[in-house]
Amino acid sequence: MANTRKGQQDILAKLNIHTLNLMQEEAISVIASNTNTILLSPTGTGKTLAFLLPVIQALDPNSNEVQALILVPSRELAIQIEQVIRNMGSGFKVNAVYGGRPMSKDKIKLKHVPAILIGTPGRIADHFANERFAKTHIKTLILDEFDKSLEVGFEYEMRGIINQLTALNKRILTSATQGVEIPEFVRMDPVKTINYLKKKIASKLELKTVVAKKNKSETLLDLILHIGNQPGIIFCNLKDSINKVSAFLAKNKIPHSCFSGGMEQRDRERSLIKFRNGTSQILIATDLAARGIDIPELKFIIHYELPKALEEFTHRNGRTARVDAKGTAYVLKWEKENLPDFIKKSKIEDISKSAPRKSQYWETLFISGGRKDKISKGDIAGLFFKQGNVTRDQLGNIELKQDCAFVAVPLTMANDLIEKLNNTRLKKKKIRVTLT
Repeated sequence: MANTRKGQQDILAKLNIHTLNLMQEEAISVIASNTNTILLSPTGTGKTLAFLLPVIQALDPNSNEVQALILVPSRELAIQIEQVIRNMGSGFKVNAVYGGRPMSKDKIKLKHVPAILIGTPGRIADHFANERFAKTHIKTLILDEFDKSLEVGFEYEMRGIINQLTALNKRILTSATQGVEIPEFVRMDPVKTINYLKKKIASKLELKTVVAKKNKSETLLDLILHIGNQPGIIFCNLKDSINKVSAFLAKNKIPHSCFSGGMEQRDRERSLIKFRNGTSQILIATDLAARGIDIPELKFIIHYELPKALEEFTHRNGRTARVDAKGTAYVLKWEKENLPDFIKKSKIEDISKSAPRKSQYWETLFISGGRKDKISKGDIAGLFFKQGNVTRDQLGNIELKQDCAFVAVPLTMANDLIEKLNNTRLKKKKIRVTLT
């Protein structure tokens, strides 16, 4: 199945982007004209688009083989990049493969070979070993968040993958941090480095400290009530801490989702869906959510527990005040606790006043049909308008997956819509509609 190339201006128009930033413009030029490129830029500055645009323009629309391989350290980042490429409407087929789901799903996707393949090292190594597609047509290799994907735990798999890529003529490494030594097997000599980490990018991040005198959970609740109805992440270091905070917020009727490496992949994906569509405005997470997940612009993040190092502190903070937006990072500390040296210029915040807080508005419904059933977002919207009798204002975000979909609807209408739409037909498929 041949691909169709879309020009850069067409892609930007589809994304509703009018101008690229300086980093993106430089990256596009350098990547297009150099064999090996390292792109270093803070979280939220648009690195994904910066490397994808020149990669897509270099693809051959007449080839039916994998031409570009993007290796990532986490499933969430693989899913995020896949979605970005789909949103670009590039004209090229893209698939993401990763651990934590049945191999059979990968095999179905790879029957029609994508031009761009995204994957975690373990899953890509497995597909290489079983020769599920030709490797000799892969000309471009991208290591996104290479500071993670080149860590010791991945080295064996990464070396094995890269050594099999004999036709490479372009390598791109990206990261929001630097200082990681790049192994010789990556073959990045000579290399052109684009470094925006030390350049003064006007940050609109405010750093504030909140002091807990007796009970940290109670102080966290006071802070949430002080902030009001705004989307944000509460960062914890441990899964047990997430469970504790979650139970406390549930007791106090604060809608939220949880996100950690200890959760099943299906549950993690659903947590992010509900966070994206506004069903829950708060995500309680480990550092897994500090990078590589697809979430909207956040107004705040809270360090319920502080990370051990500057690197993760920086990545957490990078979830808010992205690009040109404003955001606040709150550090929650005990009264006599000393903050680490990497936290500077943090002013004490008075949280005695509460902001008006509205009750939960959205709920998320699950639909048992997706792309493979030839169902589109328009089909789902039509079902809710015609048979569900909802208005356009009452239909929230629709997320369409390969075999299912998720729809945000007003909480007050959720059960009624399930009764009306469950076991109805969408296209030719009889669908189930349930609460997520």
